[in-house]
Amino acid sequence: MYRQVLVVGAGATGLLTAIRCAAAGHRVTVLDRGPIPNPRSTSFDQHRAIRALDPDDPAATAVAMAAHERWLALEALLGERFYRRVGVVTAVSPESAARARAIAADTGLPLSVADPEAYGPVRFPDGTVRLLEPDAGVLLADRVLRAAVRWLSRHPLVSLRPWQPVSEVDCDAPAATTARGERIGADVLLVATGPWSRDLVEVPTVLYRQTVVYLRPPEDLARWWEHAPGIGRAGPDGRSWVIPPGGETLLKISTAAACRETTVLDDDDDERSWAGLVLNAGVLAEPARYPVVSARRCHYAVDPHTGTGALTRLGPAAWARAASGGDGFRTAPLVAEQIADTLTAVLA
Repeated sequence: MYRQVLVVGAGATGLLTAIRCAAAGHRVTVLDRGPIPNPRSTSFDQHRAIRALDPDDPAATAVAMAAHERWLALEALLGERFYRRVGVVTAVSPESAARARAIAADTGLPLSVADPEAYGPVRFPDGTVRLLEPDAGVLLADRVLRAAVRWLSRHPLVSLRPWQPVSEVDCDAPAATTARGERIGADVLLVATGPWSRDLVEVPTVLYRQTVVYLRPPEDLARWWEHAPGIGRAGPDGRSWVIPPGGETLLKISTAAACRETTVLDDDDDERSWAGLVLNAGVLAEPARYPVVSARRCHYAVDPHTGTGALTRLGPAAWARAASGGDGFRTAPLVAEQIADTLTAVLA
């Protein structure tokens, strides 16, 4: 017996939940305030890094390994390649490296110590060890969303409804009311509108703004960068990260120093000064050789206690996933699975 699933928000979490529920035989309606996929959503970007290793948390590493497997399964289901398994290098202290290798051995995670001379174009903190996770890599984020929409648009149980902003949700019913006054009921409701979720539901989150800069590598380093891994905890202070170009994407860099707490999505924040901070963070050995293509302002909402995303139950059959950003994207298949499994339990 099928149930009606209503998803508000067509980002990575919303779309992958819709796929999971439709594949299980349920009717799904997806609403979004803009086009589907929406270029203004927090999920929409050229690429996102995905890795499993958490040098200080075996449980988090095991969960991330499960997400890696789900992304590979999604590639097969959607029939499109969007996971560039170029690996990820993470700079850690010698003490963290020892813990990380023990975690890798316990969980079966492939991990090795990278050659410290192999990544000349990137700077790392002094005295750190570079750990290479070869099965990690880069998700081509906008390609993921487009592939998901193509699959959903062909599915007979799915209704995609763009340009349908929601003004109110009823978590007890559950139901959503659009800005046009249409009330849409369902058996299960998921609110997954990223930083906009707090306009609809009472979910404790902290909103952050991040500036990222997109660069074009110099011609003599283009081939090196094309095969480079993602890089974390880079720069002299270990607070920067790099996502390599490839698959028609640009080189992307940022730093935790450009992440700031905010309460609004739009204001007069000077993006040029923040972009300058990113460029001067020291993550690239010769930053002046990299032409700047663009800078982008991103927002993400996280649980105030864990700093990551949380799936919050709001009613008997209503949930919210307000998290967004890299963690929200990386773990989206696991959230989709959790929603679908919960739906199965409701039916039972």
